[in-house]
Amino acid sequence: MAKVLMITGDFTEDYETMVPFQTLLACGHEVDAVCPGKAAGQSVPTSIHDFEGDQTYSEKRGHNFKLNKSYADVNPADYDALVIPGGRAPEYLRLDETVLENVRHFFETQKPVAAICHGAQILTAAGVLDGRTCSAYPACAPEVKYAGGNYADIEVTEAVTDGNLVTAPAWPAHPAWLKQFMALL
Repeated sequence: MAKVLMITGDFTEDYETMVPFQTLLACGHEVDAVCPGKAAGQSVPTSIHDFEGDQTYSEKRGHNFKLNKSYADVNPADYDALVIPGGRAPEYLRLDETVLENVRHFFETQKPVAAICHGAQILTAAGVLDGRTCSAYPACAPEVKYAGGNYADIEVTEAVTDGNLVTAPAWPAHPAWLKQFMALL
């Protein structure tokens, strides 16, 4: 079984954090959920994004997600794979150079990476999408393109794999996204 690192932050998308965390655990993988500046046992607030017919998603306060490892103790070399949830957190996490260095490690070593929704913002900031196909929430399409990536405009229930990278537009893609990611594990 794989040892998976999940980098999350305040106002990560609830489903995009809890569902992969719990699914990977249920399948026998070890998952360490971390947030820069926070320690094991602390929580990050989540937000729930829903598609209610407006131009973009609505946002509601979600659950508190308890971290099970301290970010300061993370060494990416100790992990087999990386998960990057979406939500509002990537907007801020992409400003943390240690997060970007950790992400680059997984691409340099060709370890599996799963990113969903706004998680692509971290990938673009890390400079790892040049020539890669990547899906994301549609509002992130320009960032993917400007980072040299090929934006995959797919249905919200679909996912796309390009080498070691599995991406999807949003939480309705969980079945396809997790299936493709676990195939890489």
